[in-house]
Amino acid sequence: MDSIKLFFKNNLRQYAMLIALVVIMIFFQITTGGILLVPMNVTNLILQNAYVFILAIGMTLCILTGGNIDLSVGSVVAFIGAVAGAFIVTAKMDVGLGIVFALLIGLLIGIWQGYWIAYVRIPAFIVTLSGMLVFRGLTIFMLKGLTIGPFPESFQAISSGFVPDFLAVPGLDFNITAVAAGLVVVLLYIIANLRRRVARKKSGFEKTAPGLFVAKLIVMSAVIMLVACWLAAYKGLPIIFLIICVLVIAYSFFTTRTVPGRYFYAMGGNEKAAQLSGINTNRILFFAYVNMGLLAAVAGVAFTSRLNAASPQAGNGFELDAIGACFIGGASAYGGIGTIVGSIIGAMVMGVLNNGMSIMGVGSDIQQVVKGLVLLVAVAFDVMSKRKTR
Repeated sequence: MDSIKLFFKNNLRQYAMLIALVVIMIFFQITTGGILLVPMNVTNLILQNAYVFILAIGMTLCILTGGNIDLSVGSVVAFIGAVAGAFIVTAKMDVGLGIVFALLIGLLIGIWQGYWIAYVRIPAFIVTLSGMLVFRGLTIFMLKGLTIGPFPESFQAISSGFVPDFLAVPGLDFNITAVAAGLVVVLLYIIANLRRRVARKKSGFEKTAPGLFVAKLIVMSAVIMLVACWLAAYKGLPIIFLIICVLVIAYSFFTTRTVPGRYFYAMGGNEKAAQLSGINTNRILFFAYVNMGLLAAVAGVAFTSRLNAASPQAGNGFELDAIGACFIGGASAYGGIGTIVGSIIGAMVMGVLNNGMSIMGVGSDIQQVVKGLVLLVAVAFDVMSKRKTR
């Protein structure tokens, strides 16, 4: 019992919102008469919130550097959509080449904003607020207030396509490939955690009781397989879901298992101390916003693909969704604390709230009120926990 209390005390920030997500899902599953977790709705939930997941990953790195945020991502999403429309629809460019050019432009946007923030040291709030206005204006200028579309089917497949069932069984309306993919992920998850536990034991840092460690593996493996079965019961693995999974795994590995990734936490914890330790904090801050520009471009391509049109109104409020997801997911408003997985959980909380309330017929005005209160509670929890540790 003591080990369980110690485990949850040391991981309160990490597991509090996960528990909250489960409670919220159970609540809406009951109040919607079981509609929330219908396989088709679970898939739609992923597709509808794909852009939030992608933006939240990039926003997490920005926040880690010291509570900095990027207010321009919504406008960048719209601008990249306009660029993709100009290349692919208007100029009839090859879809793959058009996407590459759109991503390169997103990278250049990140370099532009990162330079002013990291090397000129203009506050990120001001630079990205400027970017919000500039790129929204450029979007309207490029589209002339009109919507460009439709896009080719190969482009639409990014956000609406599914991986073929390579292991299909004739007569069985169940995607075996999705289940097989879930089993592979479970296996990799167990191996990674076992290796990490062995390494921590050798270093003397492992304090989790064996029984609790096994219970964690069982629960997380069950969750992974449950998601795989949900997807298998509808159409299988969405292409955009695989893209998000690759991004989550890659960025989680970068932030937790690499030296440059740990520099973000060091800088957010105390920038002066990080500088004295030999960390080039300007380079870290620059990379955070270059990366944000690139991921905003990825989100722009994904959202435009789902919308099947480049719209001057696209991306409105997306920056607030991304920032809210990070803070709800446990990122600290002061920087130095937060995880990629936590931000994804935060994005899921917002997505489930939106979806559940929409199914119940709750108006968008009340939805905004609820989301605002959830964000306030999450940040208040961060501030109060900071005070307790002082």
